[in-house]
Amino acid sequence: MPCLMIRLYGIVQGVGFRPFVSRAADSLGVLGTVANKGSYVEVFAKADSDTLERFVHILKNDTPERAIVFSADVRETRDIDFTSFEIIESEKETGDIFVSPDIATCDKCTQELFDKNDRRYLHPFINCTQCGPRLTILDAMPYDRVRTTMNDFPMCEKCEYEYTHAHTRRYDAQPVCCNDCGPQVYIVGEDIKGADAITLARKSIMNGKVIAVKGIGGFHLCCDAKNEQAVSRLRKLKNRHAKPFAVMMKNMDTVQRECTVQDGQQEFLTGYQKPILLLEKKDGTLAPSISPDNPTVGVMLPYAPLQMLLFDYPDGVEMTDCLVMTSGNVSGAPICRNDEDAQKEIGTYCDMILSHDRRILIRADDSVMDWFDGKSYMIRRSRGFAPLPVMVSKKAKLQSLAIGGELKNTFCIGKNELLYLSSYVGDMADIRTVYALKESVQRMQELLEVTPEKCVCDMHPKYNTVAVAEETGLPLEKLQHHYAHILSCMAENDVDEKVIGLSFDGTGYGTDGTIWGGEILLCDTHGFERAGSIQPFKQVGGDASSKEGWRIAVQLIRDCFGDDAQGICEKLGLCDEKTFKLQSVMADKGINTVLSTSAGRLFDAVSAILGIRRFSTFEGESSMCLEFAAEAFEKANADYKTAYSKTLFGRDMLATTELVGSLAQSYLNGEDAGKLAYDFHSVLALMAVRYCDKLRIQTDIKTVALSGGVFQNKLLLRLTKQRLEALGFKVLMHSLVPANDGGIALGQAYYALCNSEVRDKK
Repeated sequence: MPCLMIRLYGIVQGVGFRPFVSRAADSLGVLGTVANKGSYVEVFAKADSDTLERFVHILKNDTPERAIVFSADVRETRDIDFTSFEIIESEKETGDIFVSPDIATCDKCTQELFDKNDRRYLHPFINCTQCGPRLTILDAMPYDRVRTTMNDFPMCEKCEYEYTHAHTRRYDAQPVCCNDCGPQVYIVGEDIKGADAITLARKSIMNGKVIAVKGIGGFHLCCDAKNEQAVSRLRKLKNRHAKPFAVMMKNMDTVQRECTVQDGQQEFLTGYQKPILLLEKKDGTLAPSISPDNPTVGVMLPYAPLQMLLFDYPDGVEMTDCLVMTSGNVSGAPICRNDEDAQKEIGTYCDMILSHDRRILIRADDSVMDWFDGKSYMIRRSRGFAPLPVMVSKKAKLQSLAIGGELKNTFCIGKNELLYLSSYVGDMADIRTVYALKESVQRMQELLEVTPEKCVCDMHPKYNTVAVAEETGLPLEKLQHHYAHILSCMAENDVDEKVIGLSFDGTGYGTDGTIWGGEILLCDTHGFERAGSIQPFKQVGGDASSKEGWRIAVQLIRDCFGDDAQGICEKLGLCDEKTFKLQSVMADKGINTVLSTSAGRLFDAVSAILGIRRFSTFEGESSMCLEFAAEAFEKANADYKTAYSKTLFGRDMLATTELVGSLAQSYLNGEDAGKLAYDFHSVLALMAVRYCDKLRIQTDIKTVALSGGVFQNKLLLRLTKQRLEALGFKVLMHSLVPANDGGIALGQAYYALCNSEVRDKK
């Protein structure tokens, strides 16, 4: 009989692939072996030709639900004397590696969890080959129990039987365990374990307490999302004035009661990745301070068994069906992952800590997703998605490390045609996050068996990420921030052609030493030309100006109205006479002042001028509120069309200062702030589109890429996209990679891939 060697590449580890192969072989009478090789699964198969053909078809096309086969190498090999089909010991070999993200609890395990007759009844760590922790417990590849933190828990006789016998659901399931041999939950600092710990946690929540809960990739801070007093207290404890809290809801019935669910959204909410999804709120039962002045709420369903047990446990406690589940960290610091971190960092934020003794090796915050044009629009890419690679058509000649941005940091590792974007790390202003970045980079390099030969980072001279990149000692490429945004969009769409890049963002260091952020770039994968921007303005006040939009507004009013600016600023409520004069002196003398084209700061300024938000308590608050006001006006005035007949742009910039002056005058004349907020979005989109059309005439480039944090604004995104497409442009957008700074590491890595020669720039 013929014998085949079959190598399968893709998401084939941590998803029950070897048991699947074994069962398929047994059903067809195929003899042979299957083993993990680290970068692929290798199968030796012996049977008649027709049977082998059917077997190969099954392996390629009928894979387990969580598995993805990207490619298969099938070839005949020497005759081997097999007597059965076996899963054999894994071996480590080099090649492309696909590490499975953590997978939400599957329906079968959920059913067993609440089945009184099942031996894993109420087991807080129930899992199988189709679900459970993966990346967060993985120490090395290949993915086997001995190389995970589950190796700390020797299997009992029953679990070992299931693990080693092909007819069970947990055959070769690496995290397999039960109530007798698995990890334990407990209250930190108390001698309270197991069922008593869960019951105490539930009682505490219903008594209005705030608790910390250890999950799969780190800790959450948790309270009753219907209890306004508890939610308000958590805000005070965490010093989080208005930034929305994520809510974990018990089931889809709860979600449907509290939120409007669009077509396609339920699939993501109930799928195996279970991100936080931004949904439109109804007049439901959630506490008002969950997401104040915000028409949406971030919702997720329970994805780990312990979370399910917090909602539903046979202890007589009448439990809420909505829990706040916000990241357990100090603002700007990485999420806590062990008891020591939790006690030190967030111990004062909560009344008790519900933990467990399964170690977390790699942090994984919850992924956050918006919805645009009927599909996902990623805000934070982490648990459930990372570190699945973005695959592009080009193949790199060297391995690379892209350090990413200063805010919302992720990093990216490039190898062959694969770009592995990491889980969310955090903001690099906090030294703890810098340490977390270094640790995560080292661990991912080891898991992916990568030795980078080149590093790419931002070009800002004062970024901590740049310092981290310089410490690597690798040949270093410093890439302009907004160009990296456009490259990120190009990489996600696997595009290697010239594009017009609209990079509307917060702030980034420009090649001329000024602050950029509202940029129109002519780009390819080798470089860019700055073809235009919004009109520059003076950004006064250093870091404070990124939070206090009124400061930007004052300078724009000065640019528009000259000698009348002071009176207008006072009428608009931006500042008093003394503050105006101080701001003017600082701007005129260049004290703590930079020239800026930041689109994010422009939005903040307009929000302040229209009396919507003078300052932000969290990143993007003023701009978000401006968007919400505009969307509310549009919803109430469906037939409204913006009228704007003045010049839209000059020779090399958009006439945004003139637009702001017009809006300010209209607001002083008594026009509605919501209408003017909508006009701002509409005219800015129109300016950008007409500028792109001018560039198309000059360059014959017909593709536009939209990226940067400002394009998280779905109103601006929709108006821009629709008008570009109406003119015949091909429009590239993000979907599973964030448009914000959480995606720029992908752009940096794509640049390294497309420019593979090593350049010594140390």
